[in-house]
Amino acid sequence: MGVLAVIPARYASTRFPGKPLAPILGKPMIQHVWERVQQVPSIDEVLVATDDARIAEAVQAFGGAVALTSADHETGTDRIVEAISGQTHDWVLNVQGDEPTLSGGDLETLIQTATARPEVSVATLMHRITDPEQLQDPNIVKVTVAANGQALYFSRSLIPFPRQPPESGPAAWRHLGVYLFRRTFLLDFHRWPRTPLEQCEQLEQLRILENGHSLLCVEAQEDGVGVDVPEDILRVEALLKQGG
Repeated sequence: MGVLAVIPARYASTRFPGKPLAPILGKPMIQHVWERVQQVPSIDEVLVATDDARIAEAVQAFGGAVALTSADHETGTDRIVEAISGQTHDWVLNVQGDEPTLSGGDLETLIQTATARPEVSVATLMHRITDPEQLQDPNIVKVTVAANGQALYFSRSLIPFPRQPPESGPAAWRHLGVYLFRRTFLLDFHRWPRTPLEQCEQLEQLRILENGHSLLCVEAQEDGVGVDVPEDILRVEALLKQGG
């Protein structure tokens, strides 16, 4: 039941070119992500998947393993599928390369929870939203879940919509973009054509739900700070200095 963690990293970000190599407290961002993933007990191997030689050189310089992939991939999932060719691990963990404060404890909880349930083919993390501004932010992806933890829907809009005062309704959850796939399911998912809701919301995970499959959501204890634009680096550094 081995777990391979793959960190897709591309240089040509529209809003932040060269983002994986952005220095954070003296280290490139991709190194912070790699070090956190490397410390998770249930992960057997960590691989950075990139199409850029500069990123590959930086990863090799701090001792990480790299898979060089095509520059033509539309999504990180496409890049991961190429990177795992020839690998034999039963599970593949997709960790975004712009999450330098991601909790290793939450990754371990995700793996332990999903692999203990034979019916689970894919699982992800969610965190309770407490900041009202996040509810209206389309860059914060929301998820609503059933009583058994399976995702009902993901959206950039506020879901569920509170017809009553918010404090009397169900919790609102932020989706954290980490996915744990059974390898066989990941390969099936990759072959499916893009679906209408996926294209409408620009959320790849909706393809799973639109094809009638379940996606388990596991609660994360830490929210973390993702890096979308250069200004986010200051927020990450402040959090890391506090021991976050």
